[in-house]
Amino acid sequence: MTTRDHGDPGDAPTIPPPLTEVVNPARPSAAEEARTIAASTNTGTLATLTADGAPWASFVTYGLLDGAPVLCVSNLAEHGRNLAGDPRASIAVVAPTRESDPLASGRITLAGLVERPAGDEAAAAREAHLAAVAAAKYYIDYSDFTLWVLRVQRVRWVGGYGRMDSTTGEAYTAAQPDPVVPRAAGAIEHLNADHADALLDMARTLGGYPDATAATCTGADRYGLDLRLETERGMAYTRIGYRTPLNSFDELRSATVELARLARQG
Repeated sequence: MTTRDHGDPGDAPTIPPPLTEVVNPARPSAAEEARTIAASTNTGTLATLTADGAPWASFVTYGLLDGAPVLCVSNLAEHGRNLAGDPRASIAVVAPTRESDPLASGRITLAGLVERPAGDEAAAAREAHLAAVAAAKYYIDYSDFTLWVLRVQRVRWVGGYGRMDSTTGEAYTAAQPDPVVPRAAGAIEHLNADHADALLDMARTLGGYPDATAATCTGADRYGLDLRLETERGMAYTRIGYRTPLNSFDELRSATVELARLARQG
């Protein structure tokens, strides 16, 4: 019997395919998506193993040290005792979202082994945790709390329905968080409110859907825009990539103006 992943194409809703070539569908890699989600919050669900091998999940806070989650855990907590006895662990992180359907939002699982940082890394880990969790200053130096760094070995990223992938710990560590995503909400609202016609032009001439009748921007990152479309064949989704990746949020406006210009030219 073949085991299927719930991300198999057969599980995705049927949507009409593009009628013409999508000009530039570039998007972040799974490693980049994961780094961006990890940097978007400071809380997650930590999975550890009890002494008898049973799974145990706990709500935790974390900071990031070169992408590696830094935990400050009480030795009296069950998950603290679990980490001391078995370094295998994973943390699930859900990106902040306005989606009414929780399963439509982005999330990741980072799995690997925890280690207690030593020397210069211990000081860096402490600062990384405090930078993300200011309240930890009240307990981080207590003798019954321990700093742990999760050495990420395996990553699973889910971007919502039909968008998911796995990657390695090495690729995750080498990637960088997206500079556009954290500040994109206002820009997306502006595009939808004031530039709906330009988005529709993009969908028709750059996004592969000349039969689109309406276009809504649902996401923006350093590589491009995600659009949800209404077409004569039903609802569809497409990707409109910039000519080159953006290095900062401040470049977003000029990049979208350039896309609008290219779309008008056909």
